Amino acid sequence: MKLFAKLGALLAGLLLLAACSNAPETAADGNLNAGAPAPTFELADLDGDVHSLADYEGEKVYIKYWASWCTICLSGMDELNRLAGQDTDFKVLTIVSPGAKGEKGTEAFKKWYSGLENTENIEVLLDEGGEIAEAYGIIGFPTSAFIGSDGVLVKTAAGHKSNDLIKEEFDAIY
Repeated sequence: MKLFAKLGALLAGLLLLAACSNAPETAADGNLNAGAPAPTFELADLDGDVHSLADYEGEKVYIKYWASWCTICLSGMDELNRLAGQDTDFKVLTIVSPGAKGEKGTEAFKKWYSGLENTENIEVLLDEGGEIAEAYGIIGFPTSAFIGSDGVLVKTAAGHKSNDLIKEEFDAIY
């Protein structure tokens, strides 16, 4: 009987130590985060430089999908510019889809965007025709996508998200 009590105490101690571990649990598929891999992309920015999701391998990525005609999107641009200029543990990207869902064509969008103020920190990628937006399931603007350092699309969420809320979301993502 004493042996069972000692084994039980030992087992309880080991379980307590395991529960206190700071190491992230690895999902059955080897990912740190639950979910499916984020759809990959190769998109040009406003200067014509191509960005691939693979460029950010090992990093957390926040993607904001938006449109030039979206008043909620535009009202949050100053806040987004501040976030993109901060030293965070995630990369901030934005994606617009020229020629899709009522968005201006590429050249008209570039001209319009060049007139916006307080956007110096914002990286805008052009999803011509909206194929990547479709792959991410974007149906409205703005929509946020949260990608973990393992490349998993952890969450998408429609509507405006404050910088504090975005940071809180990433605190729970590996």
